[in-house]
Formats: sequence, structure tokens, C-alpha cells
Amino acid sequence: MTEQAISNPASNPMTAFNFGEPEPIESGRWLTDYTELFYDHFADYWSTPISRQGLAQIANTNAHHGALIYARRNMVAGRFKGGGGLKRRQMQAFAHDLIQFGDAAFLKIRNSLGRVVRLHPLPSIYLRRHQSGDFVLLQANNEQIRYRQEDVIYLTQYDPRQQIYGLPDYLGGIQSALLNRDATMFRRRYYQNGAHMGFIFYATDPNLSEDQEEELKKKIQSSKGVGNFRSLFINIPNGNPDGVKLIPVGDIATKDDFDRIKNISAQDVLTAHRFPPGQAGIIPSNAAGLGDPEKTDAVYTRNEVLPLCELIADEVNSDPDIPARLALQFALE
Repeated sequence: MTEQAISNPASNPMTAFNFGEPEPIESGRWLTDYTELFYDHFADYWSTPISRQGLAQIANTNAHHGALIYARRNMVAGRFKGGGGLKRRQMQAFAHDLIQFGDAAFLKIRNSLGRVVRLHPLPSIYLRRHQSGDFVLLQANNEQIRYRQEDVIYLTQYDPRQQIYGLPDYLGGIQSALLNRDATMFRRRYYQNGAHMGFIFYATDPNLSEDQEEELKKKIQSSKGVGNFRSLFINIPNGNPDGVKLIPVGDIATKDDFDRIKNISAQDVLTAHRFPPGQAGIIPSNAAGLGDPEKTDAVYTRNEVLPLCELIADEVNSDPDIPARLALQFALE
């Protein structure tokens, strides 16, 4: 809270106070800003163009964005029929990394003869590229595990600005996901900090003493918070009926367009993921609805799910170290 006294030579000093300070816009923008690729000679690997921790955090801050990543990966894993010695949950993890971070990797597990016997997914959030082409898996205490390039199958979503790491396909919707989150957080803070305090308490009665003024300030300030609203009794002997007024300054229901912001930003996130609204739990706002869900699912599967399944299978099955018995199979019909 800040307080400011404004002197007035014709009367007593006027006092104004407010709660909180303005917050900078996008204070955490470094988490998702695209940066130029550079080689970290101290850590001995290429830096990622976008913070992996930032991408992971944002998935947990917006209901639509995080849910769509899970839905897309489940659709891919649901069509996995086997291969590579992989369990379905391992294919699920691989698809999740590919969608969320833009790249994913399988480690080739070899026997004593050097032949590949199965595959194992590596976590993309901690996977880095060495200048030699090898891979580095970051560990605790700044330790690293190094894998030879020929021991890793690495699939990336194309990035025209660099070919070291992949790039997620939903980046255009991140700002909308953050706006959706911020709208919710604003409402929560408004509610937690006292939604009833959207007014100016205006007192001009000359009979209001400084002690009474200070007491009123304390009462108003102490009303901040959920459940703290109380009726306030003021007794000013010989006071002016218009000496104390409440002037509304913020009707939250009409000023922040909460519903409109939530709906538009949610639609932006769905568009960034190219995901049908009907399958994302969106409630239609008109009588026409969202169309036939069966037809929508068929189109989405044909245009998005199957191509991703084919991309994964092609990357693994075309590797010269992968025998036919370890070839990945998906239900593509």
C-alpha cells in the first residue's frame, strides 16, 4: 500500500492512498522468447532457442494449452500397435516430448554384439546437442551423460532458422494462453483481495476529525480479503448528509470483459494446436453447435494424428540399425 499527502493551503491536507504497485508486462517473457542459437562452451553444448523449462511451465498454467498437449499425445499413443520393444506409455512419452518441445529422441539399447534390441525414450527437456553431433543428457549437480550420435534416433519438428533442435508448432498461441491465465489470476486476486473495494471513499465533512479519518482508513484497509466485508457505521455530530460518499470506480463485471477474454484466448489456443473445439470440451455459444463430432474426429485424425504417427514410424523404421522385427507399427486405417 502507498500513501500520499497533498497539501492544500485553503484547508487541511488531502490524503489519498492505494493498494499495490503496477506490475511489468511479461516479466517472465524470457521463458518463451525465441533467441539466437549459440554454443555454450562452458557447458559444452548448443543452447536451446526457447527455454525448455519455460515451455514446461506454460503447459501447466493454462487449462486449454496443457490439456491439448495431453490429448494430442494420447491420440498418437492410442494408435501405437507395438515395435521397438516399447510399451505404450513409452510411446506416449515420446509423442508428448515431440509435441511439447518440438523434438524427441529414442536411445538404441544394444546387446554385447552391438545390435539394437530395443528403444528407450530420452527426456527432451534435459537433452542437448554437442557440437560433434553427439547428444548430452543433463543430470543433477551439473553432470552429463553423453550418447553417440549413432546411438540416438532424433526426430524434430522443422525450424527454418536452425536445424539443431526442433520447434513446437503451437508457439503462435502462447501469448493467448498467458492472457487466458492472466485473466483468471486477475479475477482470483480481485476476489481474494476484496471484490467489494471497487470504490472511492470520499469525505468532505468539516466535522470529521483527523482521528476519525485515521480510524476510517484503518477500517477500510482491514476490510481487504475474502469474507472481511462488514457494514460500516459512521457517526459525525452535526455532520453534513453529503459529507461522506462512496464513488464506484470499477465494476469488474463490465470493465475487464472476463468472459470475452477467456473465450477468445481459448479459441486462439485451439487454433494454434489446430484442434477441433468440439473435442476440446468447448461449449457452443450458438444454436448451430459445433457440428457432427464423428465427422470432425475423422477429419482431424486424417489431417493431424495419422501424419504424426507416420512421421514417427518413418524416422525409426528407416534407421539402418533397426531390424524389421523392431519396426514401429501404428493403426493407420
